[in-house]
Amino acid sequence: MKTLIFGASGATGHELVKQALAQGHHVTAFVRNPSKLKIQHANLNVVQGDVVNYEKVNEAVNGKDVVLSTLGASSAFKYDQAVVDGAGNIIKAMQANGVKRFIYMSFVGVKDSRGAAGFVIKHIAPKLLSTEIAGHQSREDMIKQSPLDWTIVRSVTLTNGKHTRQFRTGEEITSGGFTVTISRADVADCMLRQLADDTSKRKIIRVMH
Repeated sequence: MKTLIFGASGATGHELVKQALAQGHHVTAFVRNPSKLKIQHANLNVVQGDVVNYEKVNEAVNGKDVVLSTLGASSAFKYDQAVVDGAGNIIKAMQANGVKRFIYMSFVGVKDSRGAAGFVIKHIAPKLLSTEIAGHQSREDMIKQSPLDWTIVRSVTLTNGKHTRQFRTGEEITSGGFTVTISRADVADCMLRQLADDTSKRKIIRVMH
């Protein structure tokens, strides 16, 4: 499968690229700074570009089967309009090129699900991470309004822990812990599993242990 990954040089993006290659995907990694992506593989093509540049995004999307995104703000404490605009460019390019399947990583702390994942995400994250949550909300809104076959994967707080392969997914799953976390590796695993799951199309799912 010809797979395009945005946000590939980030910590979760690295996991996504690594696991996609291990599963036999032909991966194109779209990154601002190629030197940050510490992976080399015969089936990996690294494209340097910025998501705010529509022509670059359009060129990368052309000919792909699926698109995945782990894009997030450069700072969790500052609203990043560039990432919101970039998500709009991805959606536009996918429509222009007839690429339908889009898997987007979001955060369970957005308003309609923050009560599902423990004390910290429910009460502290909305104050501490208000700008990043607003960015995810804006991007989710654009995705939901698009005609794409999207799946939004809302993760709990990310860690650099092990790839356990033991996690729960669902539209209404909850956790009552004080601090609810999941490894980036498990979130990447969850995102890739959606590519073979037609039941998740045009749905928002949560992922947690």
